[in-house]
Amino acid sequence: MSLNLSPAGAAVLAQAPAGAWTGHDTRLLAAALAGIGVVVVLISWVKLHPFLSLALGAATLGVVAGMPFTDLVDTFTGGLGDTVGDVGLLVALGAMLGKLLTDTGGAEQIVETVLARTTRRSLPWAMVFIAALLGLPMFFEVGVVLLVPVVVMVAARSEQPMLRIGIPALAGLSILHGLVPPHPGPLAAVDALGVDMGVTLALGVLVAIPTAIVGGPLFGSFIAKRVELPPASALLGKTPEREESGRRPGFALSVAMLLLPVVLMLCKSVADLWLTEGTALYSVLDTVGTPVVALMLTVLIAMCTLGPRAGLGRTELSGIAGGALPSIAGIILIVGAGGGFKETLVESGVNKMITDVAAGAHFSPLLLAWLIAVGIRVATGSATVATISAAGMVAPLIAGMDPVQGALVALAVGSGSLFFSHLNDAGFWLVKEYFGMSVGQTLKTWSALETILSVVSFAVIWLLHLVL
Repeated sequence: MSLNLSPAGAAVLAQAPAGAWTGHDTRLLAAALAGIGVVVVLISWVKLHPFLSLALGAATLGVVAGMPFTDLVDTFTGGLGDTVGDVGLLVALGAMLGKLLTDTGGAEQIVETVLARTTRRSLPWAMVFIAALLGLPMFFEVGVVLLVPVVVMVAARSEQPMLRIGIPALAGLSILHGLVPPHPGPLAAVDALGVDMGVTLALGVLVAIPTAIVGGPLFGSFIAKRVELPPASALLGKTPEREESGRRPGFALSVAMLLLPVVLMLCKSVADLWLTEGTALYSVLDTVGTPVVALMLTVLIAMCTLGPRAGLGRTELSGIAGGALPSIAGIILIVGAGGGFKETLVESGVNKMITDVAAGAHFSPLLLAWLIAVGIRVATGSATVATISAAGMVAPLIAGMDPVQGALVALAVGSGSLFFSHLNDAGFWLVKEYFGMSVGQTLKTWSALETILSVVSFAVIWLLHLVL
């Protein structure tokens, strides 16, 4: 299996002396293992918050690698600040857009419109479509809370097994959470690897479609016959109450607000590929397609269009947008700490050592990125921690790489971060409780689904790598 390094990546390797490992290399390997080990232990066993765990893991890595303490502090805080500046604003704007769609009734309008045009046989496919649409701007946990009442009501009304309806919805939400910006993990991977956001988004959607089909309707129909759950009607009392809807934005407007940031970011990639830099059209598309500008414009347009259609005034809209921020403060801190951890890997020399090891083992950057993310995901239970840690470790391998191949490495990281959700993952317990399953049933359904999504998405990514 060839490494397929870029010229810049090969240059990094050329600087390292050939031959046996030096004592310094061994120390850096020990530093990397110690840093990751501390993060895993603190998150999984001590149950310490991932932000503090990543900070202490970075400190352990730096100390074992021999970094002066003052340099270590400056490196970590510098990486944290850069990452929060790049990613934190995008996460905040994405949360605002998701809350605007939810609180104005736009999300509910999308759900009801799609379901009204769906037959009994096509319900699982419709649930994938609904979850994918709603999952674009929303975090996984928010999407679960929003969709569970819909899943239960649809399953009860159609008298179908809960899993046949629920698994497709979970598949649509989860695959977007792992692969498609503006979710925190993919954003952090794009930032750490320095790859193009628009290309990553477009390829992420391309990978997500076949993956969601396999993990959603196909696996849902298979597992629903083998894991029996209580009838959906028995769960109606366990789902969150839904407020009676009054005025709501229309279906077309709600979908347009979901897709607008995607279209704007893709416009920037189109401009980079097809237009001459410096022309007026290029400048316009390059500006509006910048992720921060695209999301900011979408939030402002959503406030001006969704709000009046829902009968909401400026004060209420301001409260909705502001109310989205407290819940994502912890996510921003975790992503920022991951940036600090990544910067510590770089400054300590661990990144270069990992590049040397990968070259000696003839690992493809795609496979290495996926395997590292899988290991950290299974150990910590956090997809976001797995993404930002793995991206930081493989970043040197893609320096100067073709934009498409670099984006595929970022997607491989996200794919690995989905692998086998189990008892150390908060999402595991969220799904278990909402669907009224036992631990064993959750392992057979949700954990198996996450593993399928990870393996199938990586297979699609590898196929795109061979074709493109």
